[in-house]
Amino acid sequence: MAAELMRGQNHPLSRNRIEIRISADVPVVAGATLADENGQVRGADRVAHPGAPALPGIEVSRQAAAEHRLAVDLGTVSEAVHRVSVLIALPTTPGGPLRFGAVAAPRAAVVGLDGTEVAGYTLTGLDAESAVVALELYRRQGAWKIRAVGQGYAEGLTALFTDQGLPEAAELAGGIEEAVARGMARSVPAGTTQTDRSRRTAASVAGPDPSDLPGTAPAADSAYDARTSPAASGTPGAAQGSTSPGGPVDYTHPKRHQASPPTAPAAPAPAEGPASPVAGDAVGWSMDERLYNQVWGMFEDLARSTAAYRSAVDFAESRMEKELDQVLSDPRNRLGATGDAARDAARARQAQLADQARAALDRDLAQLTAESEVVEPALPPAYARWDNPVWHGYRVPTEPPMAVRLGDLHLPESAPLRIPMLVRLPLERGLWIDSGLVPTADGAFPDAGELRHLALQTAVALAARLLAAHPAGEFGVQVIDPAGAGASALAPLMGAGVLTAPPATGAAGVAEALGRLTERVDLVQMAVRGGAADALPPGLDTSRQLLIVNDFPHGFDDRAVTQLRYLADEGPDVGVHLLLVADREDAVAYGPLLDPLWRSLMRLTPVPDDHLADPWVGHAWTYEPCLVPAGSHVLQQVLTQVAIARTKRM
Repeated sequence: MAAELMRGQNHPLSRNRIEIRISADVPVVAGATLADENGQVRGADRVAHPGAPALPGIEVSRQAAAEHRLAVDLGTVSEAVHRVSVLIALPTTPGGPLRFGAVAAPRAAVVGLDGTEVAGYTLTGLDAESAVVALELYRRQGAWKIRAVGQGYAEGLTALFTDQGLPEAAELAGGIEEAVARGMARSVPAGTTQTDRSRRTAASVAGPDPSDLPGTAPAADSAYDARTSPAASGTPGAAQGSTSPGGPVDYTHPKRHQASPPTAPAAPAPAEGPASPVAGDAVGWSMDERLYNQVWGMFEDLARSTAAYRSAVDFAESRMEKELDQVLSDPRNRLGATGDAARDAARARQAQLADQARAALDRDLAQLTAESEVVEPALPPAYARWDNPVWHGYRVPTEPPMAVRLGDLHLPESAPLRIPMLVRLPLERGLWIDSGLVPTADGAFPDAGELRHLALQTAVALAARLLAAHPAGEFGVQVIDPAGAGASALAPLMGAGVLTAPPATGAAGVAEALGRLTERVDLVQMAVRGGAADALPPGLDTSRQLLIVNDFPHGFDDRAVTQLRYLADEGPDVGVHLLLVADREDAVAYGPLLDPLWRSLMRLTPVPDDHLADPWVGHAWTYEPCLVPAGSHVLQQVLTQVAIARTKRM
């Protein structure tokens, strides 16, 4: 269980390889200093910052952002280093905040490579400070510990570095500001937003406002973790538009920078233009992590490039309207050749600006498409589509991956380009496959019965992917199908024998299945809280479990509904995850009673639907599920291997 630290409190650290995650309401600069046993930093070469992001054992981001992930390997830090101080500072950007007291308190968290948070610290009580030491990692009797520091400096980085004994403090602080300014100049401005969107810091492709999308979760719902992006802060001037919406996609921003050489050499870069993309060209300890971060970089780049294009087009439209208003304000120009010429000139300028914006977007799309063509074939099974050849060489893994693919995302301006929708494992929230009527691209509604069947097929494909992504015996699937209506869609799971038990049917089956899982959650919670994991009853299955519930709320009484809500809220922390297949309209009789349940689940659809939003500029992204191609036997082959591996393990 993660420790929430107070200022000055320390906490043991039992692992060397960790991530330090920084989250703030505005872009901040993140860095780290390496000090000796006296707490002194002996030179600028012991400071990791945007201008020099990598030191032995630590790597930081290259630009200011609202979200940071610092990679730390204490096992490779020099023996002369006794203290690693993690610092954050406000960049001196026009119109930006000058002190931390003017923004919400930032937070720093130490996270293991499996995504488990070890300890966190919210930096409350800051006022005039513009730079602060958030955390310290320090040696004590041969082991590393974490300390929540929260020491701020109103004079900024210069005062912070001076306090740590750095001789050239002012020069280094100035160099960091220059590096941050260069990074911001390279970034693509975000598009105009009509409402003030708060930054998403929890998991996140966030759902649009529920008032706009009936039946969806609120805007805080999400599918991805929010990541590094200047657009996330809504920086001043982003709504002004531009005739040139920024340079080409920058393959050296923090999510693309490669700490170590990729496994495959990059093709020689041409004399001009961007370098050829390489699969795995991102920060990470493993190829899976580098690919995950690279996909996130592609997702962010597409969001920002599209925002720049939309902003530029809006600017061109508003400029044309302003010019036309000026022409029409003079009665002499409303009629005749002079007025016609002025109107034609305004429209020509608008078309020219729009064409320039589209050319810039097409250039970025060409680069991202080229990168996608390299990355997709290199994805491991957990990240890959079902038609990827990697599944034909599938073998049951010995350890779970860091993420799994739930589907694809795309925008109207770039429909052919699909971005994999990856979410971290273990799942922190349940999933909801909406079997309600969703209009297709041509505005028609599919048959209700076919849609329910397709929704359960989508759930089965997700369950199969999760089973295939975990080692044998570490993940199980249970099914509640009160009316037995999903037999045909569930056939792949039942035929392969990978279900923990036969599907529960009828009211009695629903009550028994929910009671068994509720008891499991209660027992594991008590054991964890009491520090007595070895006291669990013998024979209790402690592997992670996915519960598929079909046609909810049919077959559920009030007690069963309460138990299901309990599993949705408390289950993920102790390894019980919910996958609901339901039409919200079927549950209207419960009124607001089920609203917390819908809000707690991530909504997905069995057909393409634009109900997800990114955490940077709030684009409405079209989600498409990952379904097995018609006529393919890959699902049966994969599930057969899972079943065989499980049998051998028993």
